[in-house]
Formats: sequence, C-alpha cells, structure tokens
Amino acid sequence: EYEGERNAEGERHGSGKAYLPNGDTYDGEYEHGLRNGQGTYRFKNGACYIGQYLQNKKHGQGIFFYPDGSKYEGHWVDDQRHGYGQYTYANGDTYTGEWFNHNRHGQGIYVHKDTGSRYVGGWVNGNQEGEAELIHLNHRFKGKFLNGNPVGRGKYVFDIGCEQHGEYIQSEQDKGEGEEEEDPSLLAAPKWKVSEITKLTLYTPHGENPPSP
Repeated sequence: EYEGERNAEGERHGSGKAYLPNGDTYDGEYEHGLRNGQGTYRFKNGACYIGQYLQNKKHGQGIFFYPDGSKYEGHWVDDQRHGYGQYTYANGDTYTGEWFNHNRHGQGIYVHKDTGSRYVGGWVNGNQEGEAELIHLNHRFKGKFLNGNPVGRGKYVFDIGCEQHGEYIQSEQDKGEGEEEEDPSLLAAPKWKVSEITKLTLYTPHGENPPSP
C-alpha cells in the first residue's frame, strides 16, 4: 500500500509513505520506484532507521535504533555500517570510530560504562588489534593487542608515579595425551611478565620544568 507522489510512468517518485506486506513502514523520498534520499523506515520488530538511502539501501548518514535498545549513528555504505560512526550498546558501552563492512575496523575508542575504562587504538574485523592504550581509573596499559588480548612488550603506567615494563606471554596449558587442539576461546589468558619498574617518562612541552612533587 502506497500513499504519495508518482512520476509520469506511475513509479513512486518524490515523497510518499509505504506500508509493506511484512508490517514494516517507510516514510520518505523515492526516485523511480526505489527508496532514495531521506527517509524513516520502521520495522515491525521495533527497530527503526532514520537517514539517507540510495537505490533502496541505507547509504550516507543515518541512525539505526535496534530492538534491544542499542543504536548506531554514523555512515552507511550499501546497507552496511561503513566509515565513521558511534555505536551505543544495550549495556551503555560505546564504540566511536571507524567501521568497515559492518565491523569495527581501523581506529576507535571503546568505553566501558560500568568501569569507565577506555580502549583507544586499533581494530581489525571487530576485534581489538594493533597498537593501543587501555586506560583505567588510576593506571593505563600501552602496548599491542591481537584478537582482543594484549601481546608482546608493553608497559603499565601508574598514577602514583611509576611505570612497569614487561611483556605478555601466551601461557601453555598442559594437554592430556592425544587431546585435540583447544578451541581458541578456551586458551588461558596471556600472562604478564615484569622486566623492570621505572619512574614516569615525563613529557614536558617547551622544555618547562615539571612541578616539584
């Protein structure tokens, strides 16, 4: 069912409202029978998209409200989250940064609402990967990540005025005889091995002397 403007060929063209057989509705702009331009698409399940369309697909800037209460506000390409945008999860966590083919990919910041901790750094196909900083209330970790876990050399910087240098080592689990390889998700978390503790590496712009302690 459609209420709205049509062109000489009878195609939906201009502004209109459509009631789809599956219970969804679309209210917005059309071009030659396709959703094109600005519009609002309401899904029967409670989800809703408000934004730009190109040839029936979400394309350009738009906000998607998901049924679980989460939302994405940002750039779309060909119906996928792609470009720059912010996702607010149902639990209140947020990711702000780059997207590629619907996944967190590139540089981005993930903030945990319950602890206030922030991950600032690289992402690959939705996972924390690459150079990053994990910032907690009174300390931070600088290093590299792979599949969401810290790997290799890095350092913890504590607000009390020291740095703990070391590296993350994948701990080997004792396998029973003849056991198959473990599911990667069951592997033990990498273990932190300290190499030295130093004073803070102070950054002093313009060669100013840092204030005395």
